[in-house]
Amino acid sequence: MVALYAALLALFYRTYGGFKIAYLKKGNLIWSQILSIIFVNLITYFQIALIDKKLHPVYPMLVMSVGEFGIVALWANVFQLIYRRLFPPKKMLLIYGDRPAFHLRDKINSREDKYYLAGAIHIDYGAERIMEQIRGYDAVIIGDIPAHERNQLMKLCFERSVRTYTVPKISDILLRTSTELDIFDSPLFLSRNEGLQIEQRIVKRLCDVVLSAVGLLLTSPFFAVIALMIKCTDRGPVFYRQDRLTKDGKVFSICKFRTMIQDAEKHTGARLASDHDDRILPVGRFLRRTRLDELPQLWNILKGDMSLVGPRPERPELAAEIEESIPEFAYRLKVKAGLTGYAQVYGKYNTTAYDKLKLDLTYIRKYSVFLDLKMILMTPKIMFLKESTEGVKEGAEDGEKSEFRLF
Repeated sequence: MVALYAALLALFYRTYGGFKIAYLKKGNLIWSQILSIIFVNLITYFQIALIDKKLHPVYPMLVMSVGEFGIVALWANVFQLIYRRLFPPKKMLLIYGDRPAFHLRDKINSREDKYYLAGAIHIDYGAERIMEQIRGYDAVIIGDIPAHERNQLMKLCFERSVRTYTVPKISDILLRTSTELDIFDSPLFLSRNEGLQIEQRIVKRLCDVVLSAVGLLLTSPFFAVIALMIKCTDRGPVFYRQDRLTKDGKVFSICKFRTMIQDAEKHTGARLASDHDDRILPVGRFLRRTRLDELPQLWNILKGDMSLVGPRPERPELAAEIEESIPEFAYRLKVKAGLTGYAQVYGKYNTTAYDKLKLDLTYIRKYSVFLDLKMILMTPKIMFLKESTEGVKEGAEDGEKSEFRLF
């Protein structure tokens, strides 16, 4: 039993990132390990009940769980102190181009325990002058710059043993998810570009039907409670319907619990929710934070409009606006839209459209039933992570430009 407990704990740690010490933020790491303990202890409790053919008091298991939570929290804090002393944050130089680099700066600065963005330089300075600047830094970040200049810098950094972090382009995602062929004496990548195979679509649809039906049955009590909470707030409609895009650009009506005031976009038109958005109802903030507002989409999945896992469905008008600057955004429509997905698990609500596209393409290209299962298992983790549900910052672009010193 002890060996099985350890094996299960290792499996869930691996799934949720509990082993990613010094990689995840401290809070994220602690939550990953706590969630793993919760699931393993639940499984263990029912295993014991099945072996003994009776239900035991849950108190001993609760006490053990709380003790494990305390050990995990203490260990994570102590380890972080030791790690920061042994491995201080890396002093980094950002190499940027004409595309805005402010969002990248914010991401780097959010991990001050690992990175220190000490400076930035434009690609127009030239490769040799940039390499001279690099000498005073521990590593460089090559941003979204033209491919020719980027490749030149990557080769120079490799030649001079400079640690490099590179922002991938769409073509890089397609290459890294291709199949490597060894049938010739020269490396060759095969990219089929056909979307999901027919057997994959059949298995995926079967899983969607079974799991969405079970999900609707199990979550029906939540439907009643949430509906009552919304009704008591402003006596408006419980559900909110909106046109969204799914596979091959098909438009469907998505169903969600209403989290905003009635006619929220009557005067503003289509726009994303921002931090401290006054259109969001008090109960709506809770529903959005926990993502419970998405539960009615189980009906969309059962109908066949959506899948459990896939790119989040975008509004047609917002998609058209995004595609004006990022035509490749339509690549996401090679598969059905999903309730959860790669971009939701590894991104945030306010992740840029370009980065969401790269994450969704990674999912489409690497698709497997096991990847779907991993995304489903990872979803409970992100439901209670505040950083995953952050809204779009109001006036972010204007405010950031004056604060970021580029040289």
